Amino acid sequence: MVSENYQFQFKDAGGFEALVNGKTTEMQRIDVNERIVGLERLNPTPRPTTSPFLEGRWNFEWFGDSSPGAFAARLLFERSPTTVAHFMGLDVLIKDGYTKLSSNLKFLNTIQSKFLLTTKLSVEGPVRMKEEYVEGLIEIPKISEETLPEQLKGLLGQTAGALQQLPTPIRDAVSEGLKLPLSGMFQRLFMISYLDEEILIIRDAAGAPDVLTRLEGPQPNPVDGAADAVISEYES
Repeated sequence: MVSENYQFQFKDAGGFEALVNGKTTEMQRIDVNERIVGLERLNPTPRPTTSPFLEGRWNFEWFGDSSPGAFAARLLFERSPTTVAHFMGLDVLIKDGYTKLSSNLKFLNTIQSKFLLTTKLSVEGPVRMKEEYVEGLIEIPKISEETLPEQLKGLLGQTAGALQQLPTPIRDAVSEGLKLPLSGMFQRLFMISYLDEEILIIRDAAGAPDVLTRLEGPQPNPVDGAADAVISEYES
């Protein structure tokens, strides 16, 4: 499959963690970009912004510095000691004119932390879109008791007991995580340079690419009439 071939190429460039912490080399970056340009020449979707293929869940394989993916990944990764933290991945759900981006990190194979970012999409043309940040959410870390050292299980039980003693409104707010209102703080224009059933390539105003591969099965064929447009604000 084309997407699997590209995943191997990104791993050759140092993998996702190397991209997040800036350890990819200039040679690796130019090699990846050369392969991206080659794929873009074969773009089978002339109007990707209103294609039903756009909706669905996608996995980030590569991203530029201005990407929301870079923002979400580095928010977690740069604040964590690399010797004990493992970046588990970055994916995004595109649906009904919004994206919900999820960044996941695991500490000591026990504590999982997640940052969620919601953005709003609007169509600016056949290949151009505008993206606006809406809200961020830092979830309360999840702890796997199966892998937790015995000496820490007692502390975990005490902490859980203390949380149960809090007033219900406070306890509910804590359990939901920390919400970050981001409306009006950041927006960007980007163009979709490639889209098919498996791969999505986006370029920002500076030309930096984001490359995503689908995490689910193929979307309905546009000729089936399942959807005339994902986001219908633009009309030619």
